[in-house]
Amino acid sequence: MVRSARDVPTGVRYDIEIVDRVERVPAILIVPRAHEPVPAALLLHGFGSRKELMADTMGDALARNGVAALAMDLPLHGERSGSPQDLRSANPMRLISTWRSAVREVRLGLEYLASHEQIQADQIGIVGYSLGSFLANIAAAETPSVRAVLLAASGDLPEGLPFESLLRAVVDPLRAIRRVSDRPLLMLNGRFDRTVKPSQAERLFASAHEPKTMRWYGGGHWPPQREIESAAEWMAGQLSASEKVRQNA
Repeated sequence: MVRSARDVPTGVRYDIEIVDRVERVPAILIVPRAHEPVPAALLLHGFGSRKELMADTMGDALARNGVAALAMDLPLHGERSGSPQDLRSANPMRLISTWRSAVREVRLGLEYLASHEQIQADQIGIVGYSLGSFLANIAAAETPSVRAVLLAASGDLPEGLPFESLLRAVVDPLRAIRRVSDRPLLMLNGRFDRTVKPSQAERLFASAHEPKTMRWYGGGHWPPQREIESAAEWMAGQLSASEKVRQNA
């Protein structure tokens, strides 16, 4: 359901709601101006953040490169009911339930892009930042149609995590990344990140199959805009390459 639409320098920006059973998932869709369907990427934000941050940074950068972007509010975030702080005191079963809801909605977002008349269904990538990168990793592992994967401020679970064995049964980044094979992966991490430490990023990258690329920047948890611009160019190039492979098959 489209709530509003307006022209922006990079194309047309739509405020929409994607219906998930009884939930309505608020999202922003940015579509660059084009005469034919364009590639697209799903954008997933971090803990305590919201769709606008992803749309205004990576979304705009992708649109400048001819790639549409869909940024969603994850459960308990943005316009959604509740607060992400609720999870800090939640028991493990509620954490797992919320995680599964988020994974289901990510799949819904990918399905929405694939069915959109302005989107090239076989040229869809996924971009996740921090919490969103964990979701993007899982979704890419379960969705072979995702053509390229960009994980920012991502890594393995931290060491010494309470209920680690229980959480790994549901959320194991290392197991997931091994299933993202034969598809290009870019990891973007800060050398001084205190939230997702470099050692976590290195474990995840070591578990990934080729083709894979790791880019380090000299900062903390949020990447500099120049790195976001460069990563958007990478995603656009990978999706374009996947189309050429399809046409030559």
